[in-house]
Amino acid sequence: MTENEITEKIIGCSIKIHTHFGPGLLESAYEECLFYELKKSGLIVSKQVALPLVYEEVKLECGYRADLLVENKVIVEIKSVEALNEIHLAQIITYLKLSKCKIGLLINFNVLKLKDGIKRVANNY
Repeated sequence: MTENEITEKIIGCSIKIHTHFGPGLLESAYEECLFYELKKSGLIVSKQVALPLVYEEVKLECGYRADLLVENKVIVEIKSVEALNEIHLAQIITYLKLSKCKIGLLINFNVLKLKDGIKRVANNY
């Protein structure tokens, strides 16, 4: 399955959840719902995936955790904030670098139309 096919499924499941609940829940609630929907759709999904930081020969367990890793190819970072900003984008770019994944989705569920809360991010590093 390609990254594009995976992201398409993730976005579809996210829209289903957002249509059911709308904005206003905690990030953790959206994460659990999305984890459930993605598993139900047959995808391999891990949640709260530890991402160690490696500097030269030192592996640092700094507590970085990606919300969801789908098919070991796509990082999903879930937010429920008033607006996405540069620090959220920097966070998912860092997670892409640490995980060596090529594609990430930054999804803010705290919007009226979910399409306004989705950013697809590519790892160009």
